[in-house]
Amino acid sequence: MTLTLSMSKAEKQDAGQIAALVNSAYRGESSKQGWTTEADLLTGRRTDTEEILRLISSDDSMFLLCKAKAELIGSVHLQKQAEQVFLGMLAVSPPLQGRDIGKQLLLAAEQAAQETWAVNKSVMTVISCRNELIAFYERRGYRRTGISKEFPVNPALWTLKVADLRLEILEKAL
Repeated sequence: MTLTLSMSKAEKQDAGQIAALVNSAYRGESSKQGWTTEADLLTGRRTDTEEILRLISSDDSMFLLCKAKAELIGSVHLQKQAEQVFLGMLAVSPPLQGRDIGKQLLLAAEQAAQETWAVNKSVMTVISCRNELIAFYERRGYRRTGISKEFPVNPALWTLKVADLRLEILEKAL
């Protein structure tokens, strides 16, 4: 069954739903329904409503929402950084993963960044051991930069299950 998707910019009242979606896609038992889970690498939450609200309210920052009818099924954060956009927290509802929603959301995010900020590059970080996720982004035109950084510590939200986690930086010319 093909879903009819709509994309829109998030408003402050969407923050709780975005946080719930992102957490369900990245962490915990619900995330294991999809293929983008980090549940074997980290415990806890990926984000909280306060962080999402702060990001929605920040200058040069937005969340793009993907809905099927009125149901939120995907979201991504866009942050303008000089002449590029940083994409983060790309999330699709775990039971709906593998149905091209992530591909469509990523493309919509890149287009929104170009239309809103006239940026010429998209950048993201991916946990370096997530080879299948890196391959997904490479098929969308992203390339490995060879640069990585230590995974951030945030004990208020998450705890590492694996030592020496790193974030690899990927980029794509837009």
